[in-house]
Amino acid sequence: MFKKFKNNEDKSSQVDTLDLHNIPKHIAIIMDGNGRWAKQRRMPRIKGHYQGMQTIKTITRAANDLNVKYLTLYAFSTENWSRPEEEVNYIMGLPVNFLNTFLPELIEKNVKVETIGFTEQLPEKTICAIEEAKRKTAHNTGLTLIFAINYGGRAEIISGMKALIHDLKSSDEMDIDSLDEATFQKYLMTANYPDPELLIRTSGEQRISNFLIWQLSYSEFIFNPKMWPDFDKNELVACIKIYQSRQRRFGGL
Repeated sequence: MFKKFKNNEDKSSQVDTLDLHNIPKHIAIIMDGNGRWAKQRRMPRIKGHYQGMQTIKTITRAANDLNVKYLTLYAFSTENWSRPEEEVNYIMGLPVNFLNTFLPELIEKNVKVETIGFTEQLPEKTICAIEEAKRKTAHNTGLTLIFAINYGGRAEIISGMKALIHDLKSSDEMDIDSLDEATFQKYLMTANYPDPELLIRTSGEQRISNFLIWQLSYSEFIFNPKMWPDFDKNELVACIKIYQSRQRRFGGL
């Protein structure tokens, strides 16, 4: 049996002091530290990835409880293929496991599953699990859970540029001199989503690792020291509180 969402689950004084009118609409997370979490416990790296999958469920529930509209999770980068074959194969099986156990709950709670990245390059079993989840949740209108899988920010921009140049060459209505940010953004994989207001990276590392290069231009960055398997609702709430304490000026005063 899958675990139910509980609207009152794990409430604390931290949640009570949140400004519920200033919850980030879109939160992006670099889920870092699975391997190191496992190594600290003298476990195989794949055990860390398994535990990280459980954390995805926890944070999805928490984001849903807090009325976050979009949650983008960096699941697998275009550079991660260089990892050991056994580890990559295990990671490619995680979406199947995750969705087999969690999809009924996502459907029940009106969560929509989407992806960004070059998913056509993934193993067939992974593609099938993702496509089934997207199909079964396509009409849901609550939290949009976006997995960035086989995703890289530079590759996304190059792909978008290729499509834009093709359209410029084949259309008499498009003029390169009229190109602006709004036009180019339509060619990105995130064209249907607002830019993240908040980026969280776990494990204490302080870099964005080729993630949402264009979209993070004015996001607030928070580098949380917890390894991803140890990240929980209280940590998410603490990050949102830090976000709420900042003034976002977008280059102005």
